[in-house]
Amino acid sequence: MKKNIILLAVLLWSVSFSFAQKTEENYTIKLLEACNDELSNFGTTFYGENQMIYASPDKKRKMIRDVWHPNKEPFLDLFIGDISEDGEIINGKQLRGDVKTKFHEADAVFTKDLKTVYFTRDNYYKKVRYKDASGMTHLALFKADVLDDGTWTNIQSFPYNHPSYSIGHPTLSLDESYLYFVSDMPGSKGMTDIFKVKILGDNSYGQPENLGGNINTSKREMFPFISKDNVLYFASDGWDTLGGLDIFGKSLNSNTDEKPKNLGMPINSFLDDFAFLIKDNNKNGYFSSNRLGGKGSDDIYYFEKKKPLKMPCNSKINGVVKNKKTNRRLPKAFVVLYDGKGNEIDTRTVGENAEFVFEINCNENYKVEASKNGYSVATKEITPKTNLDLVLKLEKEAVKEVPSVAAITKAVVSEAEYNSCQGALDNVNNIYFDLDKSYIRPDAASELDKVVRIMERCKNIKVIASSHTDSRASAKYNQSLSQRRAQATVDYITKVGGIPVERIKAIGYGESRLRNRCSDGVKCSEAEHQMNRRTQFNISNY
Repeated sequence: MKKNIILLAVLLWSVSFSFAQKTEENYTIKLLEACNDELSNFGTTFYGENQMIYASPDKKRKMIRDVWHPNKEPFLDLFIGDISEDGEIINGKQLRGDVKTKFHEADAVFTKDLKTVYFTRDNYYKKVRYKDASGMTHLALFKADVLDDGTWTNIQSFPYNHPSYSIGHPTLSLDESYLYFVSDMPGSKGMTDIFKVKILGDNSYGQPENLGGNINTSKREMFPFISKDNVLYFASDGWDTLGGLDIFGKSLNSNTDEKPKNLGMPINSFLDDFAFLIKDNNKNGYFSSNRLGGKGSDDIYYFEKKKPLKMPCNSKINGVVKNKKTNRRLPKAFVVLYDGKGNEIDTRTVGENAEFVFEINCNENYKVEASKNGYSVATKEITPKTNLDLVLKLEKEAVKEVPSVAAITKAVVSEAEYNSCQGALDNVNNIYFDLDKSYIRPDAASELDKVVRIMERCKNIKVIASSHTDSRASAKYNQSLSQRRAQATVDYITKVGGIPVERIKAIGYGESRLRNRCSDGVKCSEAEHQMNRRTQFNISNY
């Protein structure tokens, strides 16, 4: 037995050391003096800048019928206190009015204008205490209006409250459009799960949504709180913990399957740690714990962060490229991802479904640009608050480089034949090349196949394939590169397409015929440079 105890102690020490190595220097904590006593005190929420709401038993109720039997302590009430300069909660006073009942009240969250509050209490509404089949009363969620003097009034029961299960621990999304809460309602993965529901107004709501397996486990997830940087903090004993409930964080900007991050010691301990709350400055806040060394069964602690703690936030941009006019998908479009400084990060040539995916850090800024042969460039700016499901719509370009009819030898090609065949070529998109490359890309091959079919139908025409470069590199080098591109184009049409070599000619123009502003020394995006790396097709006589 002694050997097993030693092994267990070593295991616990190694687990705690693993977390502590990463985080113990990030925080300093202290047990608060004024608001804690031998009873249970926990669950803080800011009321404005300088006051705090928290749950604590009513010390005046000592009669046996006024205590909660599981811990033999008086029922919880909500208190309000002032926040001192050193983080202490002082001058705590019990809230009065409609909010106070003879049963539990705890865990409140306010709208930013302080006019509405959501809070937890026993399922007691309009003097009726709702019980399940065994006679037990579960927790329920309530909403109230807050008057200018701080009085709570017009209390309304949350429509999804039920006698058979609990709902509580509310918090609000950053834009206050969603209410988050904890419940063991049908559809839960475990003992208690975190849900969210759309707030529609007039005490009406959408359907509750379980946050799923990236947050919830088969055990307990409780006490959600969403910080200013959109990180969901919550308590759980279902993820890897030091013991009991630990506090975890996960960025709500992330749309990947990464696990929540354990905040480690000293925020977490071998016992229960929960109800994490951090100020908008992201530097200090509060949490609750029943760890050893406290004053009572649960106590409120104050913490300060010594250095920033960033939650992992790997995310994905999911996008699709479409024709702006027809709204149809555009296969073979070229998409570029830039970071916030304009550096190219990644590129894609989209497939037949015109969809693309980029992996990003959702705490950073990005830009996505899409282009396609014969279309203008579309751009989307990405910030940590941007919806990461993108639709980039490209507009068909109106400008075409078409030779005049006077340039055609009418003895070989009639004007009617020229108009018909050149019109067909006008519907062939320019083909594009990668930087400093002359190979034929898959998106270009499909356009060259069109040229082959037109030349098979228009048997009298001859075609010039004129190729170009962007302005990067020297003019001499670019002249040679453009000729290689033109020749690669001709080789495809003659060797793959079977068109006689005497019917098509390769001419390179280097960087002499740029299509946009991107001349030497001008800073341009990759998508803008891409528009210059092209081959075009015109009927001519040579």
